[in-house]
Amino acid sequence: MALSSEAALWFLPFVLPICYFVCYTDMSRMRIPNLAVALLFLVFVVIGPFALPFDAYLWRYVHFAVVLVTGIALNAGGVMGAGDAKFIAAAAPMIHLGDLRYLAALFAATILAAFVAHRIGKHTPLRRLAPDWISWDSGSRFPMGLALAGTLGIYLGLGVAYGV
Repeated sequence: MALSSEAALWFLPFVLPICYFVCYTDMSRMRIPNLAVALLFLVFVVIGPFALPFDAYLWRYVHFAVVLVTGIALNAGGVMGAGDAKFIAAAAPMIHLGDLRYLAALFAATILAAFVAHRIGKHTPLRRLAPDWISWDSGSRFPMGLALAGTLGIYLGLGVAYGV
């Protein structure tokens, strides 16, 4: 991994609770709250100068801008929800560009696992644990925040363990 274990260790304890919250709210309400996205970006703004070299920290704002503009375009085209686009943009500064190929594979695996786990919960007695979740009855729509937040949390956790 190109992400330093030190940077991952700085971000992980602050990001993980936000990721859990995003998973919960997206499954229960099919929404990623703006507060969660703002807090995720605030973690980068505040922790980033301690976690990254200052020049790298400043360049990571370009990641945010490029991903946000791309996400807005994809949302306008109906490809993804606005909350998903904003979450991805807020998470982008914490991702090292050298890890994009690895991150894509991790996201593919995470989305498959999240989809299977969600469908198992939806069609088994596990559903009784949270019978009012909107995602159970959302038709073919899937709470992508479950996979997105899972990917970010796993990426940072693996960065702590295997980063440079």
